[in-house]
Amino acid sequence: MDNFVHVIPYEVIVQMTETNEIPTGVELIQAPKIWDKTKGKGITVAVLDTGCDSSHPDLQERIIGGRNFTDDDGSNPDIFLDYNGHGTHVAGTIAAQKNDKGVVGVAPEANLLIIKVLNKKGSGQYEWIINGINYAIEQKADIISMSLGGPNDMPELHEAIKKAISNNILVVCAAGNEGDGDDSTDEFAYPGCYNEVISVGAINLERRSSDFTNSHNEIDLVAPGEKILSTYLKGKYATLSGTSMAAPHASGALALIKSLVNNNFGRELSEPELYAQLIKRTIPLGFSSKLEGNGLVYLTVIEHLSGVFEKESKELVLSSQ
Repeated sequence: MDNFVHVIPYEVIVQMTETNEIPTGVELIQAPKIWDKTKGKGITVAVLDTGCDSSHPDLQERIIGGRNFTDDDGSNPDIFLDYNGHGTHVAGTIAAQKNDKGVVGVAPEANLLIIKVLNKKGSGQYEWIINGINYAIEQKADIISMSLGGPNDMPELHEAIKKAISNNILVVCAAGNEGDGDDSTDEFAYPGCYNEVISVGAINLERRSSDFTNSHNEIDLVAPGEKILSTYLKGKYATLSGTSMAAPHASGALALIKSLVNNNFGRELSEPELYAQLIKRTIPLGFSSKLEGNGLVYLTVIEHLSGVFEKESKELVLSSQ
């Protein structure tokens, strides 16, 4: 039995030393259109991955802390640097800050808690992941983002995820890249296929389903996962492809949604309520639900309905009477 979880395989397409743009994937899910309402301030996303280049100019002000659970750096818990690149790329898609250079993440004012559970080779023991989830719970993260997976259903990992959700933490996972482009065959990677997690498949920038994306009936939604530009090692930038790149778009979207709806409802929404708010902000693309779940994350989908929040608030009041 393979006792390791790995970064979901991905492809590095190009590296560059400088850029200045809002990445196409961030635009595609309509994030910039709601930045006038929220940029995710006050929401903490725990990124369970290969660590992070914490001195990257687009990330350094967003990182509020971190912990290393791997065997890198002699297992020193205080060194959560990234020697792989994967974790830095994921973190940038979630929350690279808006500073008129480099790239911008989906939620450019959200906080990043860097939890290193995969080593420089991109692999990690199940125990490291479980410890990382428990640490995110202790630190009261709002969202856990995991672009990692393994072939085995590990009950202890499943229990840790259920514990996070019972603590009102949204758990977002990449669906996996073992897909064959055929929705009649199922490909499972754990934890992405657990019912409790928000499982994110990938589409390309033309809104077509990615051939590599896993298909099964636990897929919740899709997000951009091909040719995704984000932060990379040594202050650089890179374009990567994989469901690993799709999941952080959903994590960033949830940071914006949680910030937005908590303000509108004037209270903390529960995990199921927040999940419902995310699913309200999806549009179907016409693929099998095994490939796209509820469709593409699309943050403006209900913004044009006038008075929508007032209506929702009234409905909640009525339903509680």
